[in-house]
Amino acid sequence: MSGTYLPYNFVIGFILDTMPEAIIVGAGLGGLSTALRLSNKGYSVTLLEKEDRAGGRLNILEQEGFTFDMGPSFFSMSYEFDELFQSVGIPNPLVLDKLNPIYQIYFRNKLNPIKLYTDIDSLEKEFDFEPDFRIKYEKYMKKAGQFFHDTEGPIIKQNFDSVLDYFAHFFQVPLQHTPYLFKSMWSHLEDSFEQDRTRIIFSLVAFFLGSTPFKTPSIYSLLNYTELKNDGYWAVKGGMYTIVREIISILESRGVKFVYQTEIVDIKSEGEKIVALIDQKGNQWNSDVYVINSDAAYFRGKILKRNKFTEKKLDNMDWTLAPFTIYLGIKNKVPNLMHHNYFLGDNFQSYASKIFTSSVPPEKPYYYVNASSKSDTTCAPEGMENIFILCPVPDLRFKKSWPEKNQFAKDIIRDFEERIGFEILGNIKTKIIMSPEDWAQKFNLYKGSGLGLAHGMNQVGGFRPKNFDEQFSNLFYVGASTTPGTGLPMVVISSRLVTERIEQSYGKIPVR
Repeated sequence: MSGTYLPYNFVIGFILDTMPEAIIVGAGLGGLSTALRLSNKGYSVTLLEKEDRAGGRLNILEQEGFTFDMGPSFFSMSYEFDELFQSVGIPNPLVLDKLNPIYQIYFRNKLNPIKLYTDIDSLEKEFDFEPDFRIKYEKYMKKAGQFFHDTEGPIIKQNFDSVLDYFAHFFQVPLQHTPYLFKSMWSHLEDSFEQDRTRIIFSLVAFFLGSTPFKTPSIYSLLNYTELKNDGYWAVKGGMYTIVREIISILESRGVKFVYQTEIVDIKSEGEKIVALIDQKGNQWNSDVYVINSDAAYFRGKILKRNKFTEKKLDNMDWTLAPFTIYLGIKNKVPNLMHHNYFLGDNFQSYASKIFTSSVPPEKPYYYVNASSKSDTTCAPEGMENIFILCPVPDLRFKKSWPEKNQFAKDIIRDFEERIGFEILGNIKTKIIMSPEDWAQKFNLYKGSGLGLAHGMNQVGGFRPKNFDEQFSNLFYVGASTTPGTGLPMVVISSRLVTERIEQSYGKIPVR
């Protein structure tokens, strides 16, 4: 990043010593984006982070010359990052590479993968097993595009003051979409395509939401539209953590303070306001405004002790699948891989029906493999490969511990090497394994749920935990667990929505 950007409000506030203070708990993408917006509006911002590095799940692991994306490895709706930077008067510093094909899918007992291209001519050749594919695909995508564009304004990019307010916006969506809210994504795909392989491939976006197509409403086929038609998928030159580095650079130039290894464990309140957050060492953090970039339901339960968010009640909510992740530094180049790869079995419906609630590791697991060294040679030593494997597994409500995590990782690696025809186990230079227990501990994820609350119709929009607190007028929330939901662009939108909330409460040029 080059240059230092000081907004007008920042300069005036500094001169007059009237800058209101904002403390943001959690330096994930939601917290960082909110800090960027609030610092632009004249706030003196401090970020408190539990770990020793910012980023949250948008993070990296570094070991023996290898760099791994810890979580997200690509994203859609790239224009939301343009909006974020432009909203604070800065050109987007990120250099993006558009993916095409966006990924490839290996089915068990099928030698060649299917590549998902964004251009219809190439895509049609991949789906030569689906009769009249082009006609069916265009019809399916037309409907998915309608879902997206008809909900983006009134639902996705809106704050809701109440459930009634949500329904008022909801009724702005054309009634023709109503049946699809109560129909599963799989059912919609059965109506749209003849071959199971086609249905499975287009249903993978449900797993991006931490769910399955049998539990996900069909309106989320709009994600197929965002990945293949609307904007596509993008990778960041220099790796995904470049997003974090660029935002931190801007924030530091504006005087935003970062305090690491600080975990909030309690609050101090007076009437309808929080007057201090209390960390694990007993330090009190005072501010005018507080923004929580932690799981909004979990924080309300564990820290605020709200009856609506007790462990029993949280357990009865629908949560996304937990991540089991393996990070491998391989001594050689690995053949038959692209940057993004999916490895599926031949029992999709049976597998999906058990994966949420099983108390044992899945047999013949389905998993995603990221080989970022295929497109960015700087993330692995010369002639070597970095491999990141993600296997969705039940959260800790159902499988409470992972004593067999090393054996399960070995089973996945063995399956992987058989599928690509290359020895992995004998070529490992470095290895890191993280079970749901590790993810839960590191990022305060409720029961290890990777993406927080699921996105069923009873947990989205006005039914999702609000981005403003029910009791304290100066407490707000940002991130995947509040509106509008999970995914990097959604989190960026979340930062805009919570900033609007704060402006409504404190004015557009707040003065303390």
